[in-house]
Amino acid sequence: MVIYIIIICVVVIVVWFFRHQRLLETRAKLMREAIRNRDFSFRLPVRGLFSGERALQEALNDLGRDINQLVAQNEVESWQKLTRVLTHEIMNATTPISSISQAYLNNPKIKGTPYEEGIRAIHDTSTGLTIFVDSYRKLTQLQEPEPSDIRLTEFIAVIQSLFPTLDWHTDIPAATQIHADENLLRQVFINITKNAIEADANVIDIRLMSNAICISNNGKPIPADVAREIFIPFFTTKKSGTGIGLALSRQIMIMQGGNLTLAEHPIGGYHVSFCLSLNLK
Repeated sequence: MVIYIIIICVVVIVVWFFRHQRLLETRAKLMREAIRNRDFSFRLPVRGLFSGERALQEALNDLGRDINQLVAQNEVESWQKLTRVLTHEIMNATTPISSISQAYLNNPKIKGTPYEEGIRAIHDTSTGLTIFVDSYRKLTQLQEPEPSDIRLTEFIAVIQSLFPTLDWHTDIPAATQIHADENLLRQVFINITKNAIEADANVIDIRLMSNAICISNNGKPIPADVAREIFIPFFTTKKSGTGIGLALSRQIMIMQGGNLTLAEHPIGGYHVSFCLSLNLK
């Protein structure tokens, strides 16, 4: 009888061992696939692991998060440099066109002649381009953050008052505080909310998820091909969009040691979820 019990125990241990090894192999494949797809936001669970395996998985999760933030920071810096060069060159080209065409329009010999309409078109186009380019300077001229402790529930209440027609759902502990620049963070929340409204959302949900603030909405889902581009400056699918709202928001978050990402899988019941990583207290 004792031999049978020992045999059964050995079989159970062997089966469990091989199942555990397959679990570890599956984790390795998932992380390898995530890295191959340049998705460093993976966070695999640590339940069911031994202490050493748990510590290793937690380290890999943290490493993925850090790499994801570094990649986002490098992208932002690259776009900043490109935007700085482009705006400088375009402004150098359009400023003399605008000033010369204005001088011609002020000339009495031009007024009332067939040339006036064409020169005015040149002037208006160059002026419009100047205004357009000037809006992109926001990407390179952000103020330095002045972080302070912010009570999150009170901060969100102010955002809600700016958009009273929306149905707000919040799940934030009353004592939760964050360390950030309040003015810059307000701009991020406003940009994300406006983005939701433009996607026909009427419900906004804000909650804490894994040390991040997740802002979800029930607006139109973001297609996969668009999701890969939404943080690229100048990219927009809207006819009247400028393409700097989300890019600017991510830059603001990175300046404060955080990040802004689009959740691959939205929170249940919603179509889109943005997650802001910050210094929570």
